Amino acid sequence: MGIPNVKRFRPFCTTCNQSFTLMAVLPKDANVETYLADAVARHDHKTFQEGKVAQFKVRVGQQKQKKSK
Repeated sequence: MGIPNVKRFRPFCTTCNQSFTLMAVLPKDANVETYLADAVARHDHKTFQEGKVAQFKVRVGQQKQKKSK
């Protein structure tokens, strides 16, 4: 069961040329556009790119070994 008032945003980063997921709980009177602009400005591009590479990294040498009788 999730937190009911968490909103998911997908802002676009012009430096990375990709969208990233941002989940936040904002107050009622908060300006969403200002918050997203600030979040894109604080976005860590290097860590985001390294995380994308590590997520799809192919592991070599992990084949299942046969049991000998």
